Amino acid sequence: MMGQPGKRVKRDVERNYPRRQFVAKLRRLADCIEKGKRFQIQVAGERVSVPASAVINIEHERGSSGEEIEFQMKWSQDT
Repeated sequence: MMGQPGKRVKRDVERNYPRRQFVAKLRRLADCIEKGKRFQIQVAGERVSVPASAVINIEHERGSSGEEIEFQMKWSQDT
């Protein structure tokens, strides 16, 4: 679903990657964080640019059916 040009459409996508690709993405991310640089990644066909000022956190969830760890980066859209 395409929105108006320049307008961001709400999105919630989860994508699985083979181990080798996931490791490569994590290494690129770690390099950008370490150097204080913007991180760019394409997820499910959309290019996302994460500013160096993004807040980074790790979330752990546990439920009756299993556990989950999420590495998160959050930033406002005006950055």
